[in-house]
Amino acid sequence: MTADRALLERALERGEEEGGPIEFKERLSREVHLVDGRMESLAAQLRHRVLSGDGEATYVVGVTDDGHVAGIRPADFSESMDVLSLLAEEAGAHIEDVETWGVGGEDESGLVGVATIREGAILDTDDSHIVVGTAGHVDHGKSTLVGTLVTGQADDGQGSTRSYLDVQPHEVERGLSADLSYAVYGFDDDGPVRMDNPHRKSDRARVVEEADRLVSFVDTVGHEPWLRTTIRGLVGQKLDYGLLTVAADDGPTKTTREHLGILLATELPTMVAITKTDVVSEERVHEVERAVERLLRDVEETPLRIERHGVAAAAEEIGDVVPILKTSAVTGTGLDALDDLFERLPKTNGGDGDFRMYIDRTYSVTGVGAVASGTVNSGTVEAGDDLLLGPMPDGDFREVEVRSIEMHYHRVDRAEAGRIVGIALKGVTEAEIERGMVLLPADADPTPVREFEAEVVVLNHPTRIGTGYEPVVHLETISEAAVFRPEGGHLLPGDRGVATVEFKFRPYLIEEGQRFVFREGRSKGVGTVTDIDP
Repeated sequence: MTADRALLERALERGEEEGGPIEFKERLSREVHLVDGRMESLAAQLRHRVLSGDGEATYVVGVTDDGHVAGIRPADFSESMDVLSLLAEEAGAHIEDVETWGVGGEDESGLVGVATIREGAILDTDDSHIVVGTAGHVDHGKSTLVGTLVTGQADDGQGSTRSYLDVQPHEVERGLSADLSYAVYGFDDDGPVRMDNPHRKSDRARVVEEADRLVSFVDTVGHEPWLRTTIRGLVGQKLDYGLLTVAADDGPTKTTREHLGILLATELPTMVAITKTDVVSEERVHEVERAVERLLRDVEETPLRIERHGVAAAAEEIGDVVPILKTSAVTGTGLDALDDLFERLPKTNGGDGDFRMYIDRTYSVTGVGAVASGTVNSGTVEAGDDLLLGPMPDGDFREVEVRSIEMHYHRVDRAEAGRIVGIALKGVTEAEIERGMVLLPADADPTPVREFEAEVVVLNHPTRIGTGYEPVVHLETISEAAVFRPEGGHLLPGDRGVATVEFKFRPYLIEEGQRFVFREGRSKGVGTVTDIDP
């Protein structure tokens, strides 16, 4: 992570004012700063600095009391952040952001960091958080619609608000999403809580902190070559709802039908937003609306026009029906209704039981270490918990410790089922963590699976599926080549049958009842795990 050195320079210029909001610490340690009496004194000091800074204080770590930039080892910096987090929690505050950089010559082996402490307890999670996955053809306005929703800013007609989601420069330049993107907004007693500047981490954290109810978006990819990434987003993120976009100037396409099929095959309650209504005639909008209704009826789903039946009916009946509404990110048509709908929708993925999280992404943060990101499938995890990580390629699990937890850049002390979080892990390097691995409680007794039995449905295939068929299986965050052995020797398009499925390269942790999608070229199907010990 690269820091704004000007922030440090301003802190050094001001110095450690008596009773002021800035404090220098060379390092903090559990043995010295968390002992009885010392912890309470330091927490009171931190509380005083937060109050004197109008709700915000700055702690500069890796700098001596006289302002000399010393730098400390990454392990010591990580421990310092852990201690500072506990002191902030004791003082009724939280760490909002940490900026770090290396010092100490060419190797820059030492670290200096600026931690921003803000008043207010760490977010207490509850069930008021839904996760929505977007789908739809390329250029049908998924990212633009979400960007406008989370900011309240009108699009310029050229997709300006989509830049709030795409994080890669080539995506912004080409106007095409190539990976999953994330966004969040929320609601309080006064209505929507939106982001002013989504490019600022602190702005996302503010939404998480202020809102009583959160809506997280997992924005998938509409371009055909990245269908695998779209499936990963819709299958592996523990979504509560699906949002399918259909552009009024284009109408339903082959990709629309394909994405709808994946949403319905995974039994995800789905709604359809007809986008770009500002660029076509009203007659064309009605024509596309009727086309969407025909598409839904063709797959035995019941369409419900929100314009005719109301938001309350849509929120109450979604799952049994597919709500349809007309929208424009330019004029704002339909956005109030979408806000109303998202505020009303109940959470569908409760996730009772012991903690479990399938890992979707990994990255490394200077001074923190390896971070595993994903959606909590079940249970609760807290900072300091001992967990198991795996399975490794050989089937073993590794003992790790939760160093810290972040949700949309907001540091939290715990996370419950349905939360999209990044968990900093102690005891493992980023290179050792792979997508498809799982985090479990330390006392769990997991048994990795290389082969399982499933009930499968072949949605599309040019001929027939026989023994030895090798598609890619997408289950939770697992994306792995597998060998199929159908009962009876083969399955035809449209057939429902039983097959033994064997992962080609390594074992994974799966359980009976989990649903998956398999794909190979133009061939696609869905399945349900029925026996993990066939």
